[in-house]
Amino acid sequence: MHPNAWMWSLVLIVHVKMLAMSIYFTGLKSRYMRKHKKDVKRFYRWLLKQIFYSELAENFKKRMIKYEKELFLFLDHDNVPWNNNNAEHAVKHFAKYRRVVNGKISQQGLEAYLVLLSIYQTCNYKGVNFLDFLLSKERDIDKFMQKH
Repeated sequence: MHPNAWMWSLVLIVHVKMLAMSIYFTGLKSRYMRKHKKDVKRFYRWLLKQIFYSELAENFKKRMIKYEKELFLFLDHDNVPWNNNNAEHAVKHFAKYRRVVNGKISQQGLEAYLVLLSIYQTCNYKGVNFLDFLLSKERDIDKFMQKH
């Protein structure tokens, strides 16, 4: 690995912190995020030149290169999360349910659960009480929000 790799790592950390501060102060608006694209390009130019002697580091490098566009999609599009916390949070509910039913569920039961889970997650993200929404018999969460 390049002898100054530790210095580049510190520079990368500083740029990530600057990016996080931009997100905190301006939100996920591409007009503010685009200014960080030059830092991403600079990082990838550096990364492509590196030869890592650890299999783990080399595999990480390959994955970073392979998924570059997906990793930094939020720089070009408004309100695209810069992390996958929402997806991980949704998977936790399903994993808990799977443990509770101990893998014994029909396809129909699973599909019904996933529909309810989707509605629950959407209500949660929009700040809507899940039970109130279900009891209202409204089929559109946005319409429900307008009425309440």
